[in-house]
Amino acid sequence: MSVQVGDVHGLIGPNGAGKTTVLNLISGHIRQTRGTIFFNAQRLGTMAPERRATAGIRRTFQNLRLFREMTALENVMVGLHANTNSELFHSLIRTNKQRQEERDIAKRAIEALDFVGLRGAGDAVAGALPYGHQRILEIARAFVAGPKLILLDEPAAGLNGAEAGRLVGLIRRIQATGVTVILVEHHMGVVMRACDRITVLNYGKKLADGSPADIRDHSGVIEAYLGTKRGSRRRAEIREAAASSTMETPRAAT
Repeated sequence: MSVQVGDVHGLIGPNGAGKTTVLNLISGHIRQTRGTIFFNAQRLGTMAPERRATAGIRRTFQNLRLFREMTALENVMVGLHANTNSELFHSLIRTNKQRQEERDIAKRAIEALDFVGLRGAGDAVAGALPYGHQRILEIARAFVAGPKLILLDEPAAGLNGAEAGRLVGLIRRIQATGVTVILVEHHMGVVMRACDRITVLNYGKKLADGSPADIRDHSGVIEAYLGTKRGSRRRAEIREAAASSTMETPRAAT
C-alpha cells in the first residue's frame, strides 16, 4: 500500500479486514512482525509511538480517547506537549520559559478549535459535549501540532447526515493545509466524497486499490461486502448511495 503525500487515502473493508491494525502498525501502537513501513523514506521499524508522534504522525481512535473530565481546550493542548521543550525542572518552578510555552500552547489550541468549528467550546468539559463535537475535538487534538500525516479511525461513526457532511468539509480543509490523511471509514458517502484514492482490505490482504470511481464499480469489492448472490443485485444501490452520501457501507455478509 502506497499513500501519496497530500492525498486523502481511504482504507475500507468488511469488519475484521485489518483496517485498524494497519493504523496501529503505522502509529506504533502494535509492533510489526514482518514487512517494512516507510514514512517519508524513513523506516519506522521499532520506533516508539511517541517518537512517531514527534516525527509528524498523529491519529484518532475508533473508540473515543478523550480526557473526559478536562476541558476541550485542555484536551487539544495535550496534543502539543510532545513538541514542547520545557523539562520537569521548568515545570516544577514555573520558569518564564515554561509559562511562555504554556501561553503559546493555549493560543495554538484555540486556533485549532476554531479551525475545526468548535469556536467558543474551549471551556466546556469534554465529556459534556455532544457526541459529534467530541469526534471533532479528537481530530482537533491530532491536528493542532501540524502533523505531516493524520490517521482517522472511523471519525463518522455515530454521526448524522449533516454532521457527516461537515466532517467531509473538515477533512478537505485539513488536506488543504498540506496534511496527508489516511481515513478508515464505513460510511460510504464520506469515503467517496473525501478520498482521492481508496485501498480495500479483505481478510488482511489488499483486494483493490484505485480512485473512488474504480472502487465503486469493482465487482470483487461488492462481493467482499455483500457476497456473490447479493452483490450483483446491490451494486447499483451502492453506487447511488455513494453518490448521494446517505448510506453507510454494509458490513461483511454472514
